[in-house]
Amino acid sequence: MIKEDEANPAEKDLAKRESLVCGISSGNNVAAAVKLAKTLVKGKTVVTVLPVTAERYFSTPLCGGE
Repeated sequence: MIKEDEANPAEKDLAKRESLVCGISSGNNVAAAVKLAKTLVKGKTVVTVLPVTAERYFSTPLCGGE
C-alpha cells in the first residue's frame, strides 16, 4: 500500500530527474515499484507503467497552481 506522502515525492522526482510530467497514479506506481525493488535480491528487475499525465493537475498545488 502506498500512501499519498510517498506518491507525491515520487511524482515530483519523475519530473525533476527524468523530465516525465506524470499524474498521481504514476507517482503511486513508481513509489510501489521502488518499495518492491528494495525487497528483492540484487539483479532482479521491476517494471511499472505511468498511466496518467499531469495535464489535469497543472492548476492544482501539486504542480504549483492554486
